[in-house]
Parts: sequence; C-alpha cells; structure tokens
Amino acid sequence: MAQLWGGRFTKETDKLVYDFNASISFDKRFYAQDIRGSIAHVTMLAGQNILTEEERDQIIEGLEDIRRDVENGELLITEEYEDIHSFVEANLIDRIGDVGKKLHTGRSRNDQVALDMKLYTRDEILELDRLLKSLLETLLHMMKEHTETYMPGFTHLQKAQPVTLSHHLGAYFEMFKRDRSRMKDIYRRMNTCPLGAGALAGTTYPLDREYTASLLEFDGPTLNSMDSVADRDYLIELLSAMSTVMMHLSRFSEEVIIWNSNEYQFVELDDAFSTGSSIMPQKKNPDIAELVRGKTGRVYGALMSLLTTMKGIPLAYNKDMQEDKELAFDAMDTTKGCLALFTGMLATMKFRKDRMADSAKHGFTNATDAADYLVNHGVPFRDAHGIVGQLVLYCIEKGKALDDLALEEYKAISPVFEDDIYEAVSMKTCVEMRNTIGAPGKAAMDKVIAQEEAYLIAE
Repeated sequence: MAQLWGGRFTKETDKLVYDFNASISFDKRFYAQDIRGSIAHVTMLAGQNILTEEERDQIIEGLEDIRRDVENGELLITEEYEDIHSFVEANLIDRIGDVGKKLHTGRSRNDQVALDMKLYTRDEILELDRLLKSLLETLLHMMKEHTETYMPGFTHLQKAQPVTLSHHLGAYFEMFKRDRSRMKDIYRRMNTCPLGAGALAGTTYPLDREYTASLLEFDGPTLNSMDSVADRDYLIELLSAMSTVMMHLSRFSEEVIIWNSNEYQFVELDDAFSTGSSIMPQKKNPDIAELVRGKTGRVYGALMSLLTTMKGIPLAYNKDMQEDKELAFDAMDTTKGCLALFTGMLATMKFRKDRMADSAKHGFTNATDAADYLVNHGVPFRDAHGIVGQLVLYCIEKGKALDDLALEEYKAISPVFEDDIYEAVSMKTCVEMRNTIGAPGKAAMDKVIAQEEAYLIAE
C-alpha cells in the first residue's frame, strides 16, 4: 500500500480501513492538475534556492514523463496507491531516485489537494461556460428564424396572450445568459492559489507564493492558510450554479415534453433524440428531455450533500472534506452531458407553426386585445372586460374563435364593434403592437436579438 506517511506508525493499517480512507478511485481524475501544481511548486522552490536548478529539471522531466505515460495508457493509475498524490510521488521516486523525495518540500497534502480541486474546478467552469455559450448560439439562431412564428403564451399553464416562438425562446436565452454570468463570477472569486498554506499554518521555508500563483494563472495567493485548506465555498457555489442550470434545463425540458404531446403537437423531435416503445408502435418518446428533467435532482443532491458535509467541520482540514469529490464530479459530468444533449435535441427539433398559431387563435389569447379595442373606442376598461368575457362565453358555447365571429355576432354583444375589430384581434396585430423593449413584437425582438448577438461576440 503506497502512502506518503507512516513514520509515526508501528502497525500496518487495516485493509478495510485503508480502502475506506483511500481516494485514488475518484481523485485519479485530476492527475494532470496534480502534476501541473507540482511543476509550479518545484519551479518556485528552485527560484528560492530551496532546490537546485538541476534538481528542478530532473523532477519536472520525471513529472512530464509520468503525465505523458498516463495519457498514452502506458502507466495505469491503480488502487495500490492511497491517492493521486501518492501515485505521482511514488512513480517519480521510482524513475529519478532520491531527488524525487524533495518534491514535497514546503507543502502538505492539505494544500496540495486544495490546489488540485481548485485547478480541476476552474477547468470545469471553463467547459461549462463553453457548453452554455453553444446552447445560447443555438437559441439565438432559432430566435432569428421565428420572430413571426405565433404561439400562445401561458400563465398557470393556461393560454394567456399571443407571443412568438422567438420571444418564448428568448426567455430561456436570458436564463442561460445569467448562468454564464454566475460561472464567470465563481471563477473570479475562487481564483486565488492555496499552495504554500501547508497543513494549516504555512511553512518555515521562504516560499514565494505570489510566484507560484502566477505560474498557475491565479490572481494571487490565498491570504489565510487555515481558510486555504478548509475552503470549499467555490465548489458549493459551483454546485449551486449547476443546480440552477439544471433547473433551467428541466423547465425547458418540461415544455418540450408538453409541446411534443399528442394534445399539443407543437414540435417534432428528431429520431436521433427520441425513442420508441417496445409494445406500442405509434410512440415517439421525448426521452432526452425526460432524462434531463430527471437528472436535475441528482445535481441538487450533490449540492445538499456537500452543504451537509461542510456544515459542522471545525477549522482547519478534516477528512470529511474528502467527500467533496465524488458527488461533485458526478454533478459536473451530469450537467455537461445534459447541456450537450439538450443543445443537440434543440438544434434538430422541428416546429409546427400551423399548430402553434392555431392554438393561440383558439385559446382566446387575443381577448385582452379585444378589450383594448373597446377601450380605444371610449368604453371604460372594466365594462370592456365584461363585454369580452361575454364574447368568450359565447364563443365557447358555439365552438368558435374570436376571429371567426361574424360582425353581427360582435354587435349583438356590443354595438361599438366595427369591421376593424378583425384586424385588432388578428395574431399579427396582437403581437406586433407590443413593441416596448422586452415585448414580443418583431421590432422589439429585432433590437433584443441584435443585443444578444453582440453579447455572444463580445464573450
């Protein structure tokens, strides 16, 4: 059992205890970050004359050989090692001899794992941001195509007022844009380097922590060695941000599922993102959307797990904090996979414009516009509201839409109605008249789309 400690102990660790304590099965995924941090560390040690330049070069060459062999599959990370740090150091000593034993000078596994987790999390944030940007680019392309695709807007899952598909998709654009903002904010706040904090109280070696931080592209070193090794706020923040991403994906997935139902038939999913039934040949199921919706709880669970783990831990490092990895890794993988699959599903989805427009027309989404018509002809709004309510009741009894009523039918309820009522309640008029910024009218949407396009180019 390869481990970095043992001098204090006179008895071998029980195998069950060793296995329970070991983290190599999951922390092996940040071997590259561990090696990168070690290279920066020995570069700094040589700069401070703690190591010679020859020792630095030997160690760096050995570390780079280990990284290359792992990436080529020539060196396997096996569970005979306690953790990724043991794996790297033991293999380094095997390759270059006693000089490899100097790698750990001036650091602890506590600040080492804190660094590795930060480096890994930072890389994951960049990948999440890339996937979010790809989703936004897909949404923007669809928004440009559908500024005149009319559909019902909903409140309480009931048809309310007509909007466009562009406007509806634009709501999700805003959500995912905020998600990107959160990622950038977390990256900025977490970007300080814990290496050099030691176990909890620094070290007597004259380390140049600012230099180490610059080598690893941090904004600077952390300013309290106890907090350096005990901090997992950045990971909790990322899990929270990913939970919000998943919540947005889940809401969108729910709408896709509804739109794909036989009752709505707003969308047709591409065969590559659907499945059939083993018994019912007519089925085409929105499985990707359903799985995204289902996996949201999995990411929420990782957030709650880490919050619960951290809530009672006194300063500084405690072994409980090893639990920051497995569920966090799973949540990162889950969120990235869901973003990629959802974007692919969205990009290949076909919209039934006729069904969407017909649904808006027969859902009395233009009732408010009929009331506004009466107000514009001198009828007090409260009276207009009652008149249109009677119209809607009449239409329900007759199985008609407001657009389908004859002028005589309108006048039977209010003589104020004239021929221009048909233009006033048409889907095009109902949408196009709403042109304040943020509204669904084409002129307003064109301005928003231009701003969103500029945002994506700048970012």
